[in-house]
Formats: sequence, C-alpha cells, structure tokens
Amino acid sequence: MTKYNELQITADRKPKRVGRGIAAGQGKTAGRGTKGQNSRTGKKHGATFAGGSRTLVTAIPKARGFKSLRTPAQVVYLDHLNTFKGKVVDNQSLYKAGYVSTPYHAVKVILRGDLSVPITLNVAGASKSVQAAVLKAGGTFMKTAVPLKKSTKTAEKASK
Repeated sequence: MTKYNELQITADRKPKRVGRGIAAGQGKTAGRGTKGQNSRTGKKHGATFAGGSRTLVTAIPKARGFKSLRTPAQVVYLDHLNTFKGKVVDNQSLYKAGYVSTPYHAVKVILRGDLSVPITLNVAGASKSVQAAVLKAGGTFMKTAVPLKKSTKTAEKASK
C-alpha cells in the first residue's frame, strides 16, 4: 500500500483561458465582471497608480542638483595664526583657541593677512601661498591626516 506523500501524480489542470468568448466555458464575461479597467486585457496599473487621482510621485517636487555627503573643510585664515608664536598648530590647538568648531574635521588654512611669527603648522591642508608664507616666517608646514574621534570604550581603556 502506498502512502499519501509517496503518490506519483502531477497536476494536469490547465490554466483558465479567460476572455475567449462564450464558447470557452466561462460565460459571457469570463469571470471578469462587466466593463471597466480590470475587465480589459493588457497592462494593468503600475506600482505608483493611485486610482486615477494624482500620484505621490508627481505630487512631490523634483529635487534639482545633488547634495554632497562630504563634509567641507573648516577654514582658518593665516593672520589668525599669529597668536600661536613658536607653537605647534594642529586641529586640537585650533579647537582650544576657538578657531574651529570640532577637531575631528579637516582644517584648511587660507591666505589672508600675513604671518610674522614662526610656527609649526600640522593640518590637513593649506594653500600654496600659505605654505610659502609659513616657510618665509621661519616655520614649517606638514600635511597631516584628520584625527579620528576615539570611542568611549577605548577612552575608558586608556584611562584605566
């Protein structure tokens, strides 16, 4: 005796041929009701269709251009650096002096005014004219990477 789950049968039922006339066996309208959008053949309404009213896609205004995800560099002017006489100027010292809002973003020094004191400039970027002005004043410039913010877990491990 064969078990129910071991029966070797296949479904031989053919799909219903809809919309082939009265002789096809489904009656006059072939199970599609009477007139209207759903009784017709062809493409049905798309994913954004909203029943004939204005779709959400057309109602929302199109955003022109694009928004860059890159954070722009913080700008520091050369004449601000006169306050750091003989010191190392980096992201942390600029942050403590109040010239940048966060020490964890790129800082670029741009020429405005002149530099009269020697400094050691260690930031992510400086214009060519600033680099020349720093060297002329007797200082040095070194391009450095942006410091990464330490997580609270690593800060706790370092303090222990």
